Amino acid sequence: MELLISCLKSFAVGGLLCVIGQLLIDRTRLTPARILTAYVVAGVVLGAVGIYQPLADWAGAGACVPLTGFGNTLARGVREAVAEKGVLGAFTGGFSASAAGIAAAVLFGFLAALLFKPRDKS
Repeated sequence: MELLISCLKSFAVGGLLCVIGQLLIDRTRLTPARILTAYVVAGVVLGAVGIYQPLADWAGAGACVPLTGFGNTLARGVREAVAEKGVLGAFTGGFSASAAGIAAAVLFGFLAALLFKPRDKS
């Protein structure tokens, strides 16, 4: 039962983030690239002020997987690195905190390119 509730919370928060993104695409003249950037920045800002982490703890993957979760990871990494290394941590913290996720994305993208034959949509 606990797993079902956890999945429902994750689905609700992740789905709400997707609905907001879809509404921005449908109702504004913002490009998808600007919306994605806004999601990362929102995750950074919400993480910096301490709002995003309680949401991520409550919603699990529904809050950690979207781009807002990536922004939160960047903010958390910078905050920890600044506490440990001082001002230099502001430049290195985001890279070290998100390195594993970026490396995994590159690796799986490479494997997908090897396994499947890429071609134009036309």
